[in-house]
Amino acid sequence: MGKQSKQTQMKGSLERFLPSGAIRSVEGQERVVELSFSSEEPYSRWWGVEILDHTEGCMDLTRLNEIGCVLFNHKRDQVIGQVLKAWNENGRGMARIRFDEDEASDVIYKKVQSGTLKGVSVGYNVDSWEEIMPGKKSADGRFIGPCEVAKKWTPFEISIVSVPADPTVGVGREMMESTGRSWGYFEKQLKLNRIRYGK
Repeated sequence: MGKQSKQTQMKGSLERFLPSGAIRSVEGQERVVELSFSSEEPYSRWWGVEILDHTEGCMDLTRLNEIGCVLFNHKRDQVIGQVLKAWNENGRGMARIRFDEDEASDVIYKKVQSGTLKGVSVGYNVDSWEEIMPGKKSADGRFIGPCEVAKKWTPFEISIVSVPADPTVGVGREMMESTGRSWGYFEKQLKLNRIRYGK
């Protein structure tokens, strides 16, 4: 019998919008909010379905906890706050953040307070994927293919976002390079398919 899944190595930066990302103020601490920035919900990319594994040891929170910052709309030159603490809780990435007090950050903070801005997104790198073929299970039996599970990944920034990223346009169209999948990868896959299926 063939393998149910295989480990692949691809590196690159990705972004993911969390539609259900709850943002709530921390009582008694001005400018501090708690939010969810990631989950194991399947996420459709132009190249397939992606799942971020939150099993112990899969998500590396070292960078977020040491130098993590909060951006607005993933703009690296628009830092609006800092990550005070990030942790993994019940299959979700959680964080407590503090908004900066400069004018630009204060505008975003007030929009979050008023409920105008509710979106949360995370920027991350994936170092190791498990590719799961259609109808097969992941090595740990938790996920069913077709999908690709991020087994080793590192969130490096959290963003407050105004509009969810559409994986078919904008950032999504640039995923060719950010996933590490070059045209050569797809050409090779096409050749394998032709050999396998005689096409």
